[in-house]
Amino acid sequence: MSLRVLQVLASLRRAGAERLAVSLACGLRREGFETAVISLYDAFPGGFEPMLEDDAVPVWHLGKGRGLDPRMWSRVEQVIDSFRPDILHTHSYVMRYLLPKRFRQVVHTVHNMAGHEVDVIGRAIHRFAFRQGAAAVAISPEVARSFARMYGREPAAVIFNGVDVQGGFRPEAREAWRTRHRFGAGDCLVVSVARLEAQKNPLHLIQAFAAVARDVPAMHLILAGEGTLLETARQGAARAGIGARVHFLGLCQDVVELLSACDVFALGSDWEGTPMAALEAMAAHLPVVATAVGGVPDVVENGVNGTLVPAGDVAALGAAMAALAQNVGRRGAMGAAAFSRAAHFDRTATLHAYAQLYERRMQEAGR
Repeated sequence: MSLRVLQVLASLRRAGAERLAVSLACGLRREGFETAVISLYDAFPGGFEPMLEDDAVPVWHLGKGRGLDPRMWSRVEQVIDSFRPDILHTHSYVMRYLLPKRFRQVVHTVHNMAGHEVDVIGRAIHRFAFRQGAAAVAISPEVARSFARMYGREPAAVIFNGVDVQGGFRPEAREAWRTRHRFGAGDCLVVSVARLEAQKNPLHLIQAFAAVARDVPAMHLILAGEGTLLETARQGAARAGIGARVHFLGLCQDVVELLSACDVFALGSDWEGTPMAALEAMAAHLPVVATAVGGVPDVVENGVNGTLVPAGDVAALGAAMAALAQNVGRRGAMGAAAFSRAAHFDRTATLHAYAQLYERRMQEAGR
């Protein structure tokens, strides 16, 4: 009898936690598991629904409103009664919408540093759930340490995020993408795929680029993502006099083609778990320039496959981008090392690690 696993998410917007959950739902279904997905919110444009549809994974959208929505308790319970999962796999803050009787079925992935994952109420709920038997998964050793500090216990497992390493690079797309977006072969494209929100600090990334843009006229900054800081970021680039060299793509669904067309990946986050976008960039042979926060140093080795700088250090971030933009040989060597490192984070290994954890949980429950 195959295990039945229900992924429970806030939404199916394109972001790292959602990408993991969808990858698990689709991948496990191909491995013989029965899988389904709950999205508390209704569908957003450009979400992951088509991927789930391609693998015939059932999806329930529950119409959540903003803030605490008491309707979710009964709606989530109705789906659980209908699908009858063996495992409930929760992400971000959604555990507050499960009834306590369900906690022993729960596997919960901690996608961020524990102090940033949920609010005070969420931490209290999580603490209670873990005491009742919910199993936590940290996405890096640093996230695991933050979890232990927050909750006074070790997570059940550390499982890194996984990406499609073999399909994550399409060199043949480079010229076509650049031509379509009016970039030349000699342009050095620094790309960041991230939500335009405070955590990712796109304003510091723009400031860092502005500090060195005059010295590297061939360098362009490409920001792929949406968020509440979009207009502020646009205005900041314009005020710095680099509006023509900072390009806002919005929500990007051709991420592999985009990364394959670029030269350097940059991320200026103030805090992180293990950013999926950085792993995808490494799979696309891109060196990474990033702030040394959270689980980033667990995947980016400073001076080998990228450059790490202190969070908030605009000058260091800019200098690191410029150094790679001006040194093609260094970019190539770091890019090759990045791809080699990315091979350790192939999504197949992630899939199998979660499958083993689910099966272990069932054995421990005597089912």
